[in-house]
Amino acid sequence: MSNPTHLQYTKEHEWLTAAVDGVSTVGITAHAADALGDIVYVQLPEVGDTVTAGETCGELESTKSVSDLYSPATGEVTEVNQAVIDEPALVNSAPFEGGWLFKVRVEATDELLDADGYTAFTGA
Repeated sequence: MSNPTHLQYTKEHEWLTAAVDGVSTVGITAHAADALGDIVYVQLPEVGDTVTAGETCGELESTKSVSDLYSPATGEVTEVNQAVIDEPALVNSAPFEGGWLFKVRVEATDELLDADGYTAFTGA
């Protein structure tokens, strides 16, 4: 699966959309979802929480391991994707669509890569 060019990426394998009315959507990349294996549990920040770019804000548990979720942006969480909490496998099957994780009102971002930079970083 190729990395969508309209997204920005972190070296921790999260993606971030461009802000719409100050709010961006966050998810993990297909590369990360493949490496994790079948995701069975998702712990996300709650609406109203403040997340900090580059710091942990949740966990993804798979049949292989537990992995920290890092926020690519600093700001207030405005929405979480209840669908992935109810059905964590969505993160594997649609990491760039229905498997998004949360939305954040962006105050600042961490160092982000474009799709080509992320592809080069992962060697994919």
